[in-house]
Amino acid sequence: MPEETFRERVYTIIFHSDTPGGRRFDVILLWLILLSMLSVFLESVASVRKEYYPIITAAEWLFTIVFTIEYILRLYSYPRRFKYFFSFYGIIDLLAIIPGYLGLLIPNLQYLLVIRALRLLRVFRILKLTRYLNEGDVLKQALKASMYKIVVFLATVVTLVTIVGTMMYVIEGEKNGFTSIPTSIYWAVVTITTVGYGDISPETSLGQFLAGVLMIIGYGIIAVPTGIVSAEMTKASQVALKPCPKCNNLVSPAQARFCSNCGEPISSSQPSA
Repeated sequence: MPEETFRERVYTIIFHSDTPGGRRFDVILLWLILLSMLSVFLESVASVRKEYYPIITAAEWLFTIVFTIEYILRLYSYPRRFKYFFSFYGIIDLLAIIPGYLGLLIPNLQYLLVIRALRLLRVFRILKLTRYLNEGDVLKQALKASMYKIVVFLATVVTLVTIVGTMMYVIEGEKNGFTSIPTSIYWAVVTITTVGYGDISPETSLGQFLAGVLMIIGYGIIAVPTGIVSAEMTKASQVALKPCPKCNNLVSPAQARFCSNCGEPISSSQPSA
């Protein structure tokens, strides 16, 4: 076999966590991400920032430079650079370093470096937690299948709070705190979601009756998106699982070759029930 080039070696270490070097690189990277987030958290504490600001700033710049070098190496070593650049992890890796540089121009923007927390998603790949990855695929499929239903549901809710908010503006008026239709719609959103800040409240009997109706509707509305996603998750789980031909125990062919209940071999080509 020909000796690996430098670019191939870098690619193996950075993108292949199943190699000793790649695993060490990813574990070190995760620790750096955690430490960089800790530095951002500490900087937001006034007493700590006042006493250790130079040290925290130096640490943040060190992490930013390291992540910048890592990002450049990823672009350099990946065979299809544009594919990585526009991939999910590629965008996250870029967003993880941009706030550090923009913080020089826009005050407090460096706090957005906490977006590096999204890079911790690599822990599922590094630790070989394939079960969680498979469950994540089920959740993704359920959310994708629920999207149109949820959009229709949200459109209905927006229409409802707009109508009720306008009615409350007419009923209560500016003297009771409903100074405009947008403010009244804000009150309707707070009420229907059962948050209830209490900064605005109806004073008239008719307004209080309408508020009570909206509160009751809110309890029912909260359950709707949960039911939609739950139903789609059930469907997605049934597709992912197949029954054992011997005992009908549901098994995922992607995770197991044998039934956990009776030990029967499971074929991924079996039709689902």
